[in-house]
Parts: sequence; structure tokens; C-alpha cells
Amino acid sequence: MAKPETVSETNLVNLKLIHRGKVRDVYEVNQSQLLLVATDRISAFDCVMPNQVPRKGEVLTQISAFWFEKLKEITANHLITTDFEKMPDEVQQNTELKGRSTLVKRTKVFPVECVVRGYLEGSGWKDYQATGEICGHKLPVGLKQCEKLPEPIFTPATKAATGHDENIDENRFAEIIGEENAHILKDRTLKIYKTASEYALSKGIIIADTKFEFGLDEDGHILLIDEVLTPDSSRFWSVETYSPGKAQPSFDKQFVREYLETLDWNKQPPAPELPAEIVQATTSRYLEAYKLLTGKEL
Repeated sequence: MAKPETVSETNLVNLKLIHRGKVRDVYEVNQSQLLLVATDRISAFDCVMPNQVPRKGEVLTQISAFWFEKLKEITANHLITTDFEKMPDEVQQNTELKGRSTLVKRTKVFPVECVVRGYLEGSGWKDYQATGEICGHKLPVGLKQCEKLPEPIFTPATKAATGHDENIDENRFAEIIGEENAHILKDRTLKIYKTASEYALSKGIIIADTKFEFGLDEDGHILLIDEVLTPDSSRFWSVETYSPGKAQPSFDKQFVREYLETLDWNKQPPAPELPAEIVQATTSRYLEAYKLLTGKEL
């Protein structure tokens, strides 16, 4: 069987590259539109791995498109289209972009991550063990790793251009973006999470935690932007295997992190090559998450 092709990065000659993130390449289409290209790069511990995960970019693009449509009654978003045939000619000239490209409205991005946690894991679990709190939220004593929280909590973070995002409390969050915007973003984040997590649960997936980004369009409206509820921005667990008190098997890139934790690697670049079986298993997990959520094969 031929090895599936992957896209490690894009270099389009007819569009201006304005940002290359850990996973996405962002191009300017015109003054009011951007093109987000999801590559097959995968990062862990803020390092991009040297090899790619086949079909990952497609999964991220199509899961986000699914959620943008499903959540549009709760929040406006920046999506124009993911249909390659409806994109401008200068995009369609690059056939490698098909299936992994999103045409979006340009926004002024809020410099914060809107993180919501429904379960106790990751940096939240570490903070809870140390202080009994997460981002100023005092939690009940005696909670176990990966236990469901009494109610979802909003735990914002700063957006780091390089290095780790930093958890902040809601007062700092409001200082950065203003009281009114802080109130709207928190309220919207919790509503999105409630709706999405209930839906996902009905499909066999627990959304343990996730993060959203928002931006202002040219008319001053707040839009949900970037990626939404993907295996890259969320922790997805199986309802069938969920058992609190230990780390959970996941549909997301936590699987890659757990493999890397077994290595003698200091989590600084250069990152180690991922073995073929880890790459293949990661592709399978991403495709399975898409199938469970949407009811369709990619």
C-alpha cells in the first residue's frame, strides 16, 4: 500500500503568507479575507515534530467546519467556506490545498485563549494538586484525576507567540480585553461548551476541556475564529472507556504526548522523529473522532 501523502508546509506564490503557526499556514486573500491552511504538522510540548500525521489537516478543517455550522445559533463565526470549488481562483490554482483550507473573514484577534474545563486533567490537574484551585476557582477537596467537575469552569490563558500559554485568573483576563468583552467571551465560551459537550456525549465522546479564540470583525461584532473543538484544541475521551482516577485513552494528540513522555527527551527542539506505528495510530484516532462526531467517513 502506498504511503499517504502529507503536507508539511505550504509556500504559495500567488498569496501572501502572513503567519506560519505550529499547524496552520495563514495567507492573505484580500483586505477582508484570510485563507487558513491546516497542514499535517503535529506539535507537542510546544515543539513541532519532524514528521507529519497523514490526513490530520483534513480532519482539523472538516471538524471545525462541522462545529461552526452546528454552533452558529449560539455565536457568529468567521467561516466563509471550506468548499474548494467556491474559493477564489488564486486559491484553486493550488490543488494541494483541497480539503484542508478554510476561507474566513479577517478579524482583530483577542490576545487570549478562552479555555473551559469540564473534567480535571492536564495543567488544571497539576494546579489543583498544588493549590486546590484552578485559575482562582476553589474546587472541592478529594477530586480524582480526570474526574468530572461539579460544573464546567472558565480558565482563560494568555496567548504565547512562543513557549507555553500561561493560565490567568478572570481579573487579569478582564484587564487584557476589557470588562464588557471579558463578560461576553466567558458567557459565550460556557454556552458553546455546554451545547457541544452534550452533543458529543450523545455520540460517545467526552469533551474534557477545550479552548476557543475570538476576534472582532470590521463592524465590531465578536466572532468565533480559528479552529473549533478539534482533537488539537480539545481533550476527547471515549465514553466507553472513561474511568476517573487515572489518565484516559484519548482521540487527541495526548496520545503523542504520552509516547514522548516515555523518551529521554528534554522537550526542547529538535523534537524526535515519531515511529510509524505512533503516526498511524494518531491518524486512526483523528479519523475515528471525525466519524463519531459527524456520523460520516472522511
